Amino acid sequence: MSVDITRLPSGLTVVTDAMPHLQTAALGVWTGVGGRDEKPNEHGISHLLEHMAFKGTTNRSSREIVEEIEAVGGDLNAGTSTETTAYYARVMKADVPLALDVLSDILANPSFVPDELEREKSVIVQEIGAAQDTPDDVVFEHLNELCYPDQPMGRSLLGTAKTLKRFDRDMLRDYLATHYRGPEMVVAAAGAVEHDRIVDDAARRFASFDATPAPKPQTAMFGPGGSRVVRRELEQAHLTLALEGVPQTDLSLFSLQVFTNTLGGGMSSRLFQEVREKRGLCYSIYAFHAPYTDTGFFGLYTGTDPADAPEMMEVVVDVINEAVETLTEAEVARAKAQMKAGLLMALESCSSRAEQLARHVLAYGRPQTVEELVARIDAVDVESTRNAARALLSRSRPAVVALGSGRGLDTAVNFAEGLTRSKAKARLH
Repeated sequence: MSVDITRLPSGLTVVTDAMPHLQTAALGVWTGVGGRDEKPNEHGISHLLEHMAFKGTTNRSSREIVEEIEAVGGDLNAGTSTETTAYYARVMKADVPLALDVLSDILANPSFVPDELEREKSVIVQEIGAAQDTPDDVVFEHLNELCYPDQPMGRSLLGTAKTLKRFDRDMLRDYLATHYRGPEMVVAAAGAVEHDRIVDDAARRFASFDATPAPKPQTAMFGPGGSRVVRRELEQAHLTLALEGVPQTDLSLFSLQVFTNTLGGGMSSRLFQEVREKRGLCYSIYAFHAPYTDTGFFGLYTGTDPADAPEMMEVVVDVINEAVETLTEAEVARAKAQMKAGLLMALESCSSRAEQLARHVLAYGRPQTVEELVARIDAVDVESTRNAARALLSRSRPAVVALGSGRGLDTAVNFAEGLTRSKAKARLH
């Protein structure tokens, strides 16, 4: 594999990984803008803009956009997250120029036809309704609000019916011009690609984008923790817990990820084995860590019978506290092997590789080599993992949300709120 990177005069970065054995390519445009860049009156506009990109340009109708890509057997998609928005395609080798032409057209020349805009706003209102009918979506929406109160990071990406109603084509154009700028954009491609050709095409097709940096988002401030019980008649109680993690550039990131994996990253994890396999208290339980530019989000989710919620959360707290001090070399080695496998497997998919390259450039300014990443994983040991876990428990009070019905939910969240208090008390003795 051969990674090449070029920065254009506009500030836009082109990064490619040629994979000569492939006959297909994945390419896309990743921008360093997402939900956290929105002002209160812009809540949901990043996601709406992503939807509207496919609704027509000054050169193509919405139908022509998809037909041109699908006529050559390709596919086109997009996604919005807290810090990034991506527009990407998968095509055959000969059709890479076409895909780049379409991707640049939807970003450089969107038409924002009023009728299309109103229809798409209605579509997103339906998407919001579907999310509200999905308990695990609802519980995490409340958890984010609790973790980042009165901040863009604490709001849902979809917006609300009220905020969507206010958006018009001028607001979309202003948001696009303000945040979609060369220094915050990456064209990434992997597979059957030629770097120099993509650089030439990108320089020409993205020349209209402003070369000055976009405004920085509001600094994230993890909240004081606490709990929230959301009453809803459901078969299960949905329980979530969050702690402040670490940002993307933190030196302890990989050690914390290893701890997260050993705790709730798979079927061999401590939580899965104790809570599901040994006690039969749930069907699903997992932990994760999401690093951002200036903060991190450690989260845990499970669902159980409302009557079992107190026991469930008491066991979860005990498992976390015990894991901090009793992790074994075998567990750490297993988590490291899983991380390496995930990294190397991603290299075999041109779509995953293109996304990885883009995210590295946005986070670190350059793609990190496989050797660098493997070395960082190898450097993790039992002590660094325990230290990362101890720091996790001392960094913030837990935020806890329970969704469902039954009197046991209040008891459950009280157990969870005691997580860091019990650990601090143990350290004092």
